[in-house]
Amino acid sequence: MVGMQFQKPVLVQRQELRMTPQLLQSIKIMTLPLQELQFRIQEELDANPALELVEERPSVSLDEGEERGEEYEYFENSSDPGYPSTGRSDENGDGNRGFLEGALSRPESLHEHLLWQLRLQPISLAEFEVGELVINNLDDNGFHREDPMTLVDSSRHEILLHVLSIIRTFEPVGTCVNDLKESLVVQARLRDDCPEATIPIIENHFDELERGRHREIARAMGITGEQIEEVLVFIRTLEPFPGRMFSTDTSRYVVPDLLLTRREGQFILILNDEEIPVLGVNSLFSRTAGSQDKDARKFALSRVKEARWFIHSVHQRNQTLLRVARAILEFQRDFFIKGKKYLVPLTLKDIAQEIEVSEATVSRISNGKYIQTEWGIFELKHFFSNSVAGSGSGGSRYSKEGVKEIVKEILEEQEGSGKQLSDQKIADILAQRGISIARRTVAKYRNELKISSSYER
Repeated sequence: MVGMQFQKPVLVQRQELRMTPQLLQSIKIMTLPLQELQFRIQEELDANPALELVEERPSVSLDEGEERGEEYEYFENSSDPGYPSTGRSDENGDGNRGFLEGALSRPESLHEHLLWQLRLQPISLAEFEVGELVINNLDDNGFHREDPMTLVDSSRHEILLHVLSIIRTFEPVGTCVNDLKESLVVQARLRDDCPEATIPIIENHFDELERGRHREIARAMGITGEQIEEVLVFIRTLEPFPGRMFSTDTSRYVVPDLLLTRREGQFILILNDEEIPVLGVNSLFSRTAGSQDKDARKFALSRVKEARWFIHSVHQRNQTLLRVARAILEFQRDFFIKGKKYLVPLTLKDIAQEIEVSEATVSRISNGKYIQTEWGIFELKHFFSNSVAGSGSGGSRYSKEGVKEIVKEILEEQEGSGKQLSDQKIADILAQRGISIARRTVAKYRNELKISSSYER
């Protein structure tokens, strides 16, 4: 007699994050820049009668507010309290003049376009979270700022690899890669008309390809000149920096969410909330929530709950933005004091650990939010940069963006005198300054700065 096996019911406890409508709303509000937040608030006011305006922000300039003795009282609850509350920031008040003077005009960004496509994918919440981190880690060329494997812990590396393969198929094709070489390979693999020798040439003979040494490539690979020419014609149809090609002619204005000024050696960080109305719950709905009428009470309770959650989400967005900005200020203090080339390496994880939130939260709040400084207007994610090891005796470390500024400075100094520096010469000059990077890396930085090589200049 054959023994029969029975499956016994087993109780398994599993922890997972459920994407409730309230949580989804909070996440979306967290990502909104100032102007889009204004539109979102108006939409909610129109949709939910339990939500009402308690106070609209007055449309006055900061200078006018100061004359009435209101400026610092006005920003007291939303701004960095670590500064004196009297006096002007400078003689002319320029440091406090309204944010609109610093408005930028820009098309829809690459990141927004990729995130829109990611939302359309039939993927899990965990995959979406990782995809969002990956997209926000891309620079304007569509290349990784930091090694994507460092964005998540080892338990999520399999998810990361799957998400990377998905994003690389998005338009524009060829983003979500490390560099130009990898981008061309990704684009070539997705094309049906790709000549057979293309990918081996890009992967194994990229240096010779850049320098036009086609005969050397043909000899090394044992192919004809006609095959090389076929590959070259095909490669010219690819986009070396796919992120740059994604733009539209329709511009919109971006108003900085934060203003950073200095007074008497102290930094003053101000949240630009002067156009964000103060919201509250309608008193009639609050009373109806205690009504004896079951239907009326149920309707009122639902709307009051939604209104309170919305108010909480807006407040949380503003406070998280300030906390992240303050942490960035502390990590990048030399940048704000001395200028662009003093940007130090900084990761999402650094800020997340400092203010005790998730890396995904830091990523969301940094994307699309701008800060006005004395060095210009920057998106918060500009301050996140991977490191380039220094070879100095102090073991100093340099950020990628900082080194790029130094490369730009070297070219401006040397070529202003009529000299033309090769990438190798620039690498040698950097080595003398304690920054050890390869010629190829210099070429990559120069391309990102949109400066041609010495062969083309």
